[in-house]
Amino acid sequence: MQAVLDGLKAGGQKPGLLLHVCCAPCSSSVLERLHGAFRVTVFFDNPNMDSACEYARRLEETHRLVQETGWAEALVHAPYEPEVYREAIRGLEGEPEGGLRCRACFALRLRRAAREGKARKLGYFTTTLTLSPLKDAVLLNQLGEEAAAEAGATFLASDFKKRGGYPRSIELSRLHHLYRQDYCGCAFSKIERDRRRESCIKAADK
Repeated sequence: MQAVLDGLKAGGQKPGLLLHVCCAPCSSSVLERLHGAFRVTVFFDNPNMDSACEYARRLEETHRLVQETGWAEALVHAPYEPEVYREAIRGLEGEPEGGLRCRACFALRLRRAAREGKARKLGYFTTTLTLSPLKDAVLLNQLGEEAAAEAGATFLASDFKKRGGYPRSIELSRLHHLYRQDYCGCAFSKIERDRRRESCIKAADK
């Protein structure tokens, strides 16, 4: 990815890019890195969120970050459609976190991002999801390329956690006082988070 960024900057080009974002904290260091090479349109689309309240809160924080930094030309968002997510993961509800259910969720959001970027005639699309240390960038890039081929779009492969991307996102989150959630957004990840907390409490009481 860095070679693409360097080439665009050297050539004075600044094509459009649709950036699928999952939340403001993950968006922060990704936008900081991309805005110098692309005209970025932020796309907030996360039907996996466990509630409309969580969806609205993350969207609001993303909007505030974009306003405060000016690192994106526009922010667009899809309506909250949990039924779309439930259909995408049907039959995978019992899968562990990080397994086939997550893969289906990633594929869903990347396909929607590819179609949105194509419809808006933006040159590229990519996602902030590769910033997370808990997510497999190789898998995400594979799914992104598949979504791009299906939509006739161009995917910008990435691993935004590299080059200090994740620690930088924490710094920027503190600087902008961003809401930093401690679960990916779906009900399954919230259950897993609560289990970890309970285990820690029990271990501390021993």
